[in-house]
Amino acid sequence: MHKTLIALATTVLVCGQVCAKAPRLPKDLPSYAPDKPLPVPQIEQKTLGNGLIVWAIPRQGLPRVDYVLAFRGAGLAADPKDRPGFASILAGLLSEGTEKHDSKSIAEIAQGHGGGIGASAGNDGLTLYANALASHAEPMLDLLAEVTRTPVFPEKEVALTRANALQGLKAAEAQPGFRAERAILAAIYGDHPYARTQATEESINAFTREELQRAHAQRLRPDQALLVVTGRIEADAAFALAEKAFGDWEVEDTGPEVIAASRDRAKPSLVHLERAGSVQSALRIGRPAVAAAHEDAIPLRLVTTILGGGFSSRLMQNLREDKGYTYGASVGYRSQSVGGALVAGADVRNEVTGAAIGEFMAEFKRIGTQTVPAAELEMHKRFVAGGYLIGNQLQASVAGTLAGNWLVGLPPEYLGEYVPKVRAVSAEQILQMGRKYYAVDQWSIVVVGDAAVAGQLRQYGKFETVK
Repeated sequence: MHKTLIALATTVLVCGQVCAKAPRLPKDLPSYAPDKPLPVPQIEQKTLGNGLIVWAIPRQGLPRVDYVLAFRGAGLAADPKDRPGFASILAGLLSEGTEKHDSKSIAEIAQGHGGGIGASAGNDGLTLYANALASHAEPMLDLLAEVTRTPVFPEKEVALTRANALQGLKAAEAQPGFRAERAILAAIYGDHPYARTQATEESINAFTREELQRAHAQRLRPDQALLVVTGRIEADAAFALAEKAFGDWEVEDTGPEVIAASRDRAKPSLVHLERAGSVQSALRIGRPAVAAAHEDAIPLRLVTTILGGGFSSRLMQNLREDKGYTYGASVGYRSQSVGGALVAGADVRNEVTGAAIGEFMAEFKRIGTQTVPAAELEMHKRFVAGGYLIGNQLQASVAGTLAGNWLVGLPPEYLGEYVPKVRAVSAEQILQMGRKYYAVDQWSIVVVGDAAVAGQLRQYGKFETVK
């Protein structure tokens, strides 16, 4: 028994040292087949008299129908300055009671149709979703329309939502990553609404039922909405159901204000948020970027994947595998309707805080000065394209992708254009994106950690210390 345990421990120790290396594959393995573009189904389109856009995508397969109903200008970016996070509260309460049914009845009816119903808010919009057996397509869409059009925001549900949100916020604020996210968003976006997506105790305590009702009337409007219908249903039938459920919905209020574009450059800021006794530093490094519909969006996303978009990325291999500074390091491109951001991050040991920042900057510099080898570029193209193809196999995913693209200003055909455009990105374009967006003097740095790490930060400039 003891010998077995010793052998197992030895194996674990050895694997910790050598198993991270890439396995040696047989020489006679066939090469990968070429990536295929996502087969884009025929998208039938119709606009109702009140302005509601309907896209129908009939699909054979499971006897199921999926609905996604998206509203532009209804998301977190539409929240007043003193109500950050309000859109998430609004979305969560839509299915908690209508003029006809309470929250329990809504859930039971949805289950009776063989599906579910819910809503969520993002920066650029608010989205409701529902699914049901194909034989229950009509009553489920009626339920979705009821939840969308006639929520009553019961006082008991509002109180419960407030209590849960306060508890969730308390738990989140105990995490260094939450504080780091709030600070890096402020550094990137300044006073733009994209910087104010996290709720505060004040905003949670301040909202009222009456405020929810006003926001509902202003933000959820048919002339600012798209309904995507996918599944085992003919297009004409989908249009008829949409007309029945939403055709008599009239616009009753002025629409939400148009949100100005966020900045694409910002003076870098350096912030140290002290967290006494912390044995790790939470690093966030960020800068403004471009909107989702910008011509640089796809090559920029590929650059971020090479740098920090997966286990084989350069930052992960450098900071985790080679240096052992962290369990994970990443960088991501956040693309939105009127702006974007690049945000990198890692949680590192106190004693390597400064060194870790240096490795981030070294990788940023390298991506803009050295051409990415062909094999590395090909690997990451396959990763990006393959992940996209796998992620859009299910009809619910297709509906969600189409609605999400619409919210940020991308056309329906983008669904099928994405993979070919990824495949077309050249090594020269990667180098250009690196020069344009990864210059080391353009990045803000946020560190959440103990006061003891302050000395390691001085080499990068003067940090503002927040105790």
